[in-house]
Amino acid sequence: MIVLENAFIKALVSPQGAELQSFFNKENNLEYLWNGDERYWPRHSPVLFPIVGGLLNDTYHYKNKEYRMSKHGFARDMQFEVEASFGDSVSFILRSSNETLDIYPFEFLLRIKYQLNGNSVSIRYEVENLSNDIMPFSIGAHPAFNIPLVKGTSYEDYYLEFSEEENSDRLTLKGNLLTGSIPYLHYQSQLQLKESLFYEDALIFKDLKSKRISICSDKTAHGLHYDFKGFPYLGIWAARNAPFVCIEPWFGLPDRENHNQNIEEKDGIVKLSQSQKWTAVWSLSCF
Repeated sequence: MIVLENAFIKALVSPQGAELQSFFNKENNLEYLWNGDERYWPRHSPVLFPIVGGLLNDTYHYKNKEYRMSKHGFARDMQFEVEASFGDSVSFILRSSNETLDIYPFEFLLRIKYQLNGNSVSIRYEVENLSNDIMPFSIGAHPAFNIPLVKGTSYEDYYLEFSEEENSDRLTLKGNLLTGSIPYLHYQSQLQLKESLFYEDALIFKDLKSKRISICSDKTAHGLHYDFKGFPYLGIWAARNAPFVCIEPWFGLPDRENHNQNIEEKDGIVKLSQSQKWTAVWSLSCF
């Protein structure tokens, strides 16, 4: 386990999946990140790569060959190499291998860097295509945050505050697949949290105007800002009746239920040219 620390924050990051496992504010003595209780959900903040969500029949096609891959891809379950660690930052690397090439036929380098700055942490994704073809991929974040955050408050005391007024449809899911969309956000900048919100799986939005979402409550001055500029999709999810909420910015989507299974035609897929690098950054600030 890698410990990152400054005067305000102590964070723990595991080389297994390059996963953030703790985000603790030393000033207010609050842990913001979910503890991974297996009764609800055994993860903390997995990295989704090289797909986001599920595939139709857990299968995709590339150049007339069939490949199988489970939901959210393989990176979250793999051991990353620690490239560099400096006390308040750490950089991890995952390289393609015979194991990955069997299910994803592209040579790549995935670098994930965590950097503390005051009361915040930034997470930078860098994908490099080392193969001889255009590389289709998706990547996304899946951090879970403790709700309620402060003792003496309840789940429904908290809400999500969008940085812009939103009028957006929700993409609907059946199992792991997209089925369509329904009207959902109606010229609003707040979404009240309640456990029943996620009884029909994740809330998925496309092209929100907001580049920041905050976890807030009228019962406490403490909360969290989440910045995700540049990410075109956002998922919001919690396990059934679980004391957390996941806020998930994505480059990519689950398959549609009628998808042709060609990974190059997958909704939201990023296509990276040979020898090119691609980057994205998201960050958390606690108060």
